[in-house]
Amino acid sequence: MNYREIRTDLYNVPWTTDEFNGMPYRLLGRSGLRASNVGLGTWKIGYPETGDGSRVDAKTAFRIFDRAIELGVTFWDTANRYNGASGNSERVIGTWLKRNPDQRRNIVLATKVFGGMDGRTPNHSRLSRGNILDSVYASLERLQVDHIDLLYFHAFDPDTPVEESLAAVEDLVSRDLVRYFGVSNFTVDQLSIYRAVEASSSIRCRVIAVQNQFDILHGESASHPGVLAYAARTGISFVAWSPLARGLLTERYLDLSKVGPGDRLYDEGTLERDTSGDVMEKVRRLADLAHRWGLELSQLALAYMLALPGMGPVIPSASSVQQLESNAAAGRITLTLEQRSQVEAIVGETSAPQR
Repeated sequence: MNYREIRTDLYNVPWTTDEFNGMPYRLLGRSGLRASNVGLGTWKIGYPETGDGSRVDAKTAFRIFDRAIELGVTFWDTANRYNGASGNSERVIGTWLKRNPDQRRNIVLATKVFGGMDGRTPNHSRLSRGNILDSVYASLERLQVDHIDLLYFHAFDPDTPVEESLAAVEDLVSRDLVRYFGVSNFTVDQLSIYRAVEASSSIRCRVIAVQNQFDILHGESASHPGVLAYAARTGISFVAWSPLARGLLTERYLDLSKVGPGDRLYDEGTLERDTSGDVMEKVRRLADLAHRWGLELSQLALAYMLALPGMGPVIPSASSVQQLESNAAAGRITLTLEQRSQVEAIVGETSAPQR
């Protein structure tokens, strides 16, 4: 290479750093892997024209991805089964990565394995060695990459020996097809089973993250209580899916009279159920606090979550560049103790950070 072709913008690379493009990073579990405070959930992304159930097309997704890099939003979360088990979320990401190969090193890419995919027999689902390996090979092809940074088990499999599942992941790690391992939609008891096997066997594969449902209105899923506290005790990072309560913790739902087709809760037929009781009173009180502090409601919700013990990155989805920009801003916000106390007074102890 001619010295004139060397990228001079890389001459002043810092010795170490805890941020990228202004976005702070945090460690994932007890590992050396760091991820952006605010990541990007991609369950909405696919090819809507094919009827896969997605809500964001490839052209819009590419604009979102471009801007995500500029904002330091580099923890991208997908799954093979997103959008009707089509694999299309992975395909859209893969197409963008193929067009932007210089960005692969900047992205922490996470995907999942468990649910029926790439076929309909019983061996096309769950956590057998065969399904884990075949699913990862298929995901790598759709994503057009040579490795997955973080592989999640999308659910607990009570039928397959844990040792078999973990050994399959360890083999993938040894071949550098997968680099880190996590689980999703696990209970405390299920996490404990995995940790016991990790401690008692020669398997070196370790759970560094658990991705479960959490938002500040509802806390954890009623079927998966106590996982955030467990994560805080054990050093696992809790990665919250649906951190904005399926959009309820955004400005969009402050005036329900304006909600209609195109709004997720309306389209899915859950608007009345999800806004019943005292939910909207809490939402409006939170919005009042946010506006008083010069924030958007979603930014307040995400910033509060990021202060919770055990909480890892948050992964809100975005259907537009504007939503992405709003979410990204939350990753740079540090609420004061007094501000957190005022939020806690509204949402209750379920979502209260320890001090």
